[in-house]
Amino acid sequence: MRAGEAVAVIGPNGAGKTTLLRAISKLVAPSGGEIAFENESLRNVPAHQIVSRGIAHVPENRRLFPRLTVEENLKMGAYPVASRKKFPERLEQVFGLFPRLKERRRQAAGTLSGGEQQMCAIGRALMSGPKLLLLDEPSAGLAPVVVQSIFELMRRICAEGYTVLIVEQNIRQVLKVVQRAYLLEAGRIVLSGSAAELTASPQIQKTYLGL
Repeated sequence: MRAGEAVAVIGPNGAGKTTLLRAISKLVAPSGGEIAFENESLRNVPAHQIVSRGIAHVPENRRLFPRLTVEENLKMGAYPVASRKKFPERLEQVFGLFPRLKERRRQAAGTLSGGEQQMCAIGRALMSGPKLLLLDEPSAGLAPVVVQSIFELMRRICAEGYTVLIVEQNIRQVLKVVQRAYLLEAGRIVLSGSAAELTASPQIQKTYLGL
């Protein structure tokens, strides 16, 4: 991936998409191959140091601290020492992206709507000032009208210059947000190219878009 680029990994359930993100975050150990970030191997980097290296992961189902407030959840995202110094500045940046979170800053995260919880989870990841943002199924479990707003937020995040790797099953929508995409099936890349190329691919249109 190139800095400032948005890339999607798409494919069916069980293809290995979430496992790929978890391997990058060192939450699971890869069975082979090499993972490098900024030309440095992550082989011997423990999971708790990944955020400090500049990689932030928004997991599937958000995994917020439900009894903590929105602001407290965001503060948890700024736990690396370097991020703590920039907490006020980053908090304003996140509130600028997600004004709804500013309105809910004193509210317990567990009482938010699904869409608001997803905003909070993404905001928490952004609090570390990541060089690479990993998004795992950001639209999963959300109502269709909320899905549209989440993809619009993703478009704004990408426009801010963040480097983003998105795993998503809503292929039609995610290909409107990213520049490039990879189709993963049974743990292997079977198709790759620009978002426009994959959208026009007969394989994608027939199997995933129902065209």
